[in-house]
Amino acid sequence: MKEILAIIRPDQALATRMFLDESGIHTYATLRVLGRSRQGGLRFQRRWFRRSADIRFLPKRMFWIAVEDDRLSFVLNELIRINRTGRIGDGKLFVLPVEKTVPIEGD
Repeated sequence: MKEILAIIRPDQALATRMFLDESGIHTYATLRVLGRSRQGGLRFQRRWFRRSADIRFLPKRMFWIAVEDDRLSFVLNELIRINRTGRIGDGKLFVLPVEKTVPIEGD
């Protein structure tokens, strides 16, 4: 089993969630995060002030997805297809091994 950490644009979260649900992947969690990578945030000039304004971290959406090894390739390819816009800041996918899972169940 593998864990995929997908950090994507917030406006792509619905399409990603729909893909996971339609593909029968129900083991995932999502949350809002702030992040940056090569783009280093945003910088823009203020017209009324001499200094530029910086936004160092951008809003992103992170998905934790648990996937069986035999479905990993399919899920990664689809996540890339769904989330690729061709612009900088589309996101990153990290794949980690899952050593063990332990369910938390009632008595």
